[in-house]
Amino acid sequence: MKKLLGVLFSIVIGSSLFAQPSAIYNPEANAKAVIQQAVEQAKAEGKHVFLQIGGNWCPWCIKFHRFVENDSEIKAFVDANYVVVKVNYSKENKNLDVLESLDFPQRFGFPVFVVLDDSGERIHTQNSAYLEKDGAYDPKEVLLFYKQWSPLAVDPNTYHK
Repeated sequence: MKKLLGVLFSIVIGSSLFAQPSAIYNPEANAKAVIQQAVEQAKAEGKHVFLQIGGNWCPWCIKFHRFVENDSEIKAFVDANYVVVKVNYSKENKNLDVLESLDFPQRFGFPVFVVLDDSGERIHTQNSAYLEKDGAYDPKEVLLFYKQWSPLAVDPNTYHK
């Protein structure tokens, strides 16, 4: 009996260690409306909109989310320069109308990143594979990517001084 309880306890503890994280992407969200709200917020705050397109089924999507959340330097830069929107792509909701309006970024795989300016115009699409090194996201490359597409970096007045 003690062995049986020990085995059951191990199974319960082990399965909780590998449990799915809480949902990062919301398949029920109206992506078009959420993006529009983000654009309005970006305009008011002088930021860009960062779309992380993927799904809760995607290990690399979850890995990127956790990577940014756990790197204080990158997180602070993102918070200061971007309004972030997680756009769902899954069997429940592929958001194909939104992806079509963004020139089909899903062709690069998932996650895929799209940067919009504060008027909602797409200014860059990024294949996330270019930000990886040795099976993980590279902090230097990720921060460089965010810096290169920040509002200050793409402001022509920055280069006329």
